[in-house]
Amino acid sequence: MKFWETCETNIGILTIVCSEESLLAIDFGEKEPKDAVRRHTDLTDRTAEQLNEYFSGKRQEFDLPLNPGGTEFQRRVWEALRSIPYGQTRSYGEVAASIGNPKACRAVGMANNRNPIPVIIPCHRVIGAGGSLVGYGGGLDKKIKLLELEQPGHF
Repeated sequence: MKFWETCETNIGILTIVCSEESLLAIDFGEKEPKDAVRRHTDLTDRTAEQLNEYFSGKRQEFDLPLNPGGTEFQRRVWEALRSIPYGQTRSYGEVAASIGNPKACRAVGMANNRNPIPVIIPCHRVIGAGGSLVGYGGGLDKKIKLLELEQPGHF
């Protein structure tokens, strides 16, 4: 069974979607997921608590069971994103090289775009070559706010 609940943050409302065992998705805005029951569970509450700690500057790493689904390639990219330290960024090319496929920049971009658990799987830390801020599922304004939170004065 899937459950969902919302969390108010500095970048707006986030919808948290969980199974009984793991976090499945975070959506920007309030969006009722298919086949899910709106209910506070231990995991929706822990996720909201950790997100609030992150947005208040008290948390740099998340400690939640994740199940983002996806293809094998997407999961490798998302795992690489989780290894980017708080306050740092990587280019699409650097992420592609880190998973052993340096020519897969565009595919890394597509995997980033399909990341179902933004913020916690920090796709906002991936930037274009030369430091350009490119695409973000929640909008560039949210990406800038997340990067500013982690690197005040840089963006």
